[in-house]
Amino acid sequence: MPFSLYFSPTPLITAPSPLSKPFFLVPYYHKLHAPKSPLCSSMEHALTHQGKQEAFDRRPEDSQALPLGLRRDAMPSHVAVIMDGNRRWARLRDLPVRSGYEAGVESLRKIVEICCKWGIKVLSVFAFSSDNWFRPKVEVELLMSLFERGMQEDTGIFSRENIRISVIGDLTKLPKALQELMVNLEEATKNNTRFQLIVAVSYSGHYDVVQACQRLALKAKCGLIEPSDINVSLMEQELETNCTEFPHPDLLIRTSGEFRISNFMLWQLAYTELFFSQSLWPDFGEAEFLKALLAFQQRQRRYGV
Repeated sequence: MPFSLYFSPTPLITAPSPLSKPFFLVPYYHKLHAPKSPLCSSMEHALTHQGKQEAFDRRPEDSQALPLGLRRDAMPSHVAVIMDGNRRWARLRDLPVRSGYEAGVESLRKIVEICCKWGIKVLSVFAFSSDNWFRPKVEVELLMSLFERGMQEDTGIFSRENIRISVIGDLTKLPKALQELMVNLEEATKNNTRFQLIVAVSYSGHYDVVQACQRLALKAKCGLIEPSDINVSLMEQELETNCTEFPHPDLLIRTSGEFRISNFMLWQLAYTELFFSQSLWPDFGEAEFLKALLAFQQRQRRYGV
């Protein structure tokens, strides 16, 4: 079943199918040692599902009613998610690990649809951390194969549905063929404007800050800037999230009952509101997402003032 962002009215939550196809979102933007000014390449495409053209021609802000209690004027522009609990979900059901990851992809597909319907502009997901390279080799190879399969299957979907994809992280560690697929996917979708999906692969917050510092140090060494010129603005221009108009998540959601941010977007989360869900990621659907957004809208953001 192909990834579809057809936003027909649906009940509040539908359970993800563990055996449905992953749509995977793994683009690639940097790390072929090309100059890295736009540190994350983007992918955008006009998303109109085949046979549902009219639904996609309308802007989601105009055509989709919000759930009761949710206010459009208080909607976060950028939501980040640590998608935790795929393996535990599989183990609880005596299923192979692969089924857990595939169910997690189905859950992500649903959240992408909801973001488009409700007017959220950017969704960042922690798909594969730098620490994940230390997992068993068979599991890492499984994840790489899911990335590759998903990219091959769903490039056209992203293009038709006008979704921009950006990938951030140290992707030089990925297989060369996968890197090339990512480059092609980002290039194919770079002009899409409806919604941006940022996928963090081989990423960590430490890595992001260090590589930004290294790039600024190199510019200072080459005489392009003075050390005294370095400030927050220059730093943020070198962070990998410079690929988006909204580099700072308004809301971070972590699933599976864990209460930590696990080295994700450490700089960018400085003033982000945090929401921790007990649900395992494959069980995280519309009802849980709505709960997180309602909690966000009830908070008063002070930014240290």
